[in-house]
Amino acid sequence: MVTGASTGIGRACVDRLARDGERVWATVRTEQDQRDLEREYPGTVTVLRMDLTDADSIRAVGERVCAAGALHGLVNNAGAATPAPLEHIPIETFRRQIEVNLVGQLAVTQAVLPALRRARQQSVPARIVMLGSIGGRIAGPMLGPYHASKFALVGLTDTLRAELAPSGIEVVLIEPGAVATPIWGRGVAAGDELAGRLPAAARERYAAQIAAARTGANRSAQRGLPPHRAADLIVKALTSANPRPRYLLGRDARLGALVAALPFRLRYRLTAARH
Repeated sequence: MVTGASTGIGRACVDRLARDGERVWATVRTEQDQRDLEREYPGTVTVLRMDLTDADSIRAVGERVCAAGALHGLVNNAGAATPAPLEHIPIETFRRQIEVNLVGQLAVTQAVLPALRRARQQSVPARIVMLGSIGGRIAGPMLGPYHASKFALVGLTDTLRAELAPSGIEVVLIEPGAVATPIWGRGVAAGDELAGRLPAAARERYAAQIAAARTGANRSAQRGLPPHRAADLIVKALTSANPRPRYLLGRDARLGALVAALPFRLRYRLTAARH
């Protein structure tokens, strides 16, 4: 089962798994995305409508998946990135970011765990793959809501790994750097909308950091790794006989991991915004 399957990493995962002959559940939010996937993968991909902020839709998907029998893997991929200065971001916007990138991941996991346990009862592997980010190890300005969700996802993933280990259900965290997906364009649009609502003094105070964040997002959209690279690693995590607890993806992610291991003062000098 792959969440957020309409574009980017999720769509690439569905494509790779379908080509490998796997039966795939794919979740999307819109009717158009559902039609597109069903047209492209007739008979091999079952498309489900689900919104990570809608508990009823998550529950309905879980019931359908569990009723179908054993589930061998869950890829918690769906997510969003909302850039804004924490001083001024509307709390409801911050709350939605946490709901999508953190609470929703746990809700989906809870909903389908009975099907994953059924796979273990049949003595076949059962895996949960969480899509984290190198932004869950190091943080910078303007992406505070995203960083908060991804740092928290690390703790959630590590706890799930420990709690599910006695049941033989393995939990893996993927930590990519920049991947060229629509998340960057959507993030820029959301950030521009929020920036337009800032008081004039705030727009002036944060202008340089907002511009730098926009430039970074555009660069990631253009130069990030192709989504199929992430999909290949996710499939490895799903199928390897002995998967690692965590996988870094991309040179920028490996560099970020090195920065995260530096002494705090030096790390903050490297990641702080410059005036």
